[in-house]
Amino acid sequence: MKKVYTLAGVATVFLLVAAGAAVQAAKPSEADCMTCHKEKSPGIYEQWKASRHASEGVSCIDCHGAEKKDPDAFEHEGFLIATLVTPKDCGECHEQQAEEVGSSYHATAGEILESKDAYLAHVAGGEPVAIAGCENCHGTKVEIDPDSANKLSSKSWPNSGIGRINPDGSKGACNACHTRHGFSKAQARQPEACSKCHLGPDHPQKEVYEESKHGNVYYTNTGKMNLEADRWVVGKDYSAAPTCATCHMSAAPGLPVSHDVGSRISWTLRPPISKKKPNWENRRQNMEQVCSACHGTTFYEGFYYQFDAVVKLYNDKYARPATDIMKMIRKKGLLERPAAFSNKIEWTYWELWHHEGRRARHGAAMMGPDYTWWHGIYEVAQHFYFKFLPEARKFHDPDVDAYIDALLENDPMHAWVNEETGELKSSIRSGELQKVYQGLYEEGAEK
Repeated sequence: MKKVYTLAGVATVFLLVAAGAAVQAAKPSEADCMTCHKEKSPGIYEQWKASRHASEGVSCIDCHGAEKKDPDAFEHEGFLIATLVTPKDCGECHEQQAEEVGSSYHATAGEILESKDAYLAHVAGGEPVAIAGCENCHGTKVEIDPDSANKLSSKSWPNSGIGRINPDGSKGACNACHTRHGFSKAQARQPEACSKCHLGPDHPQKEVYEESKHGNVYYTNTGKMNLEADRWVVGKDYSAAPTCATCHMSAAPGLPVSHDVGSRISWTLRPPISKKKPNWENRRQNMEQVCSACHGTTFYEGFYYQFDAVVKLYNDKYARPATDIMKMIRKKGLLERPAAFSNKIEWTYWELWHHEGRRARHGAAMMGPDYTWWHGIYEVAQHFYFKFLPEARKFHDPDVDAYIDALLENDPMHAWVNEETGELKSSIRSGELQKVYQGLYEEGAEK
């Protein structure tokens, strides 16, 4: 663990120097670091100088100071320091925040190193893109290079991935949100802080937020957000708009700030088939408490009524049948090539849930209509009916074909493909087709 030097310690050193004491300080003073860094890295110096850390007397060595036993410690200008500052180091002062981060989904993001996502990046791409792409958002396992000037391997540093696995055993990178060396609360409260990672074809939260009314009112009212405030309670300290932090982390009336970003999320939308999270009722109540700062009960209950229905529609109409078919194909050994993702149908299935399916679910979760339909379920349907099912039929397996036939002929959600357009329009106008989906609105835990 790195040493943490207090403001009192800094003051003591200055007093000794001022008194002309011929004593070698046990650590560098603020002046020792800043005299050099002000010239060699002025950007870092200016960021720190304008920060809350500087005004509170927290200097370079308070964060970067190291002990000899630290694996990433190295000698610099006669003192032991470490380039990497980890949540364990930040936790010396910010204990509660570090604990919450450590128990959050952000802290486990580095587990992607063993996931199908990382596998695909390595085999279809190669190690360089896995490092510069996947690991720069999710985090890497930081390796020690004894021959490096700063003891960190060039393959794993620089890295500010949110789930970075650090040499001291901690997980995460506080500077992924509170960027160095200003570590600004105001910056972390804005949606741009999240948009480095939460964007793109598989989880376009940035784009969904921008098209939603929440994003619209934020970007047209940024001057009314009171972002620099110490206390930042929605409905009290600001009311113009919510940001990502508002809903997922920041304080609301009766609800404290939390660095556990999953504590208000009731669905897991990442996997092929969405699932309700453990203790989802309490998680939803937490989020509804945030909603209630700006919306009435009827509004947010109606939102969840609609959102849940979209998730269940995706699950029941597309995700479960596609997953059943893929399991059948794999179990029967029908795939031509043995390696994962070396067969076309695997890519089609992957994009069905990992890209189009996630876009639809996230669009509905954040009230983004275009991503719910045109970038979402529209493309899910196209993939499912005109790519995935035809590719599955190419195996000419009687069990697979029988499953698909039964699905299209007997499941009322899919039976439309065998009916006349005029009959379907009449069914829509009369409300008969809507009855097929009525069960998706039912309350209760997901089966």
